[in-house]
Amino acid sequence: MDVLTLSAIRLRSARGQTMTEYALLLAAVALTGYGLAATVGYNFVDDAIDALFGRVLALFH
Repeated sequence: MDVLTLSAIRLRSARGQTMTEYALLLAAVALTGYGLAATVGYNFVDDAIDALFGRVLALFH
């Protein structure tokens, strides 16, 4: 194989690895944020879900 082909193979595998690392970091940040929101005592996610369900139910009444 020539140098260009080997470089292309390395670049493709590095891109895949980088995207996987980004996905893992994003998942870690999301889980940490969700865990911290629950421990603070104010769970804004539950409030947002309740508000959404309230709006949907109001459409049917």
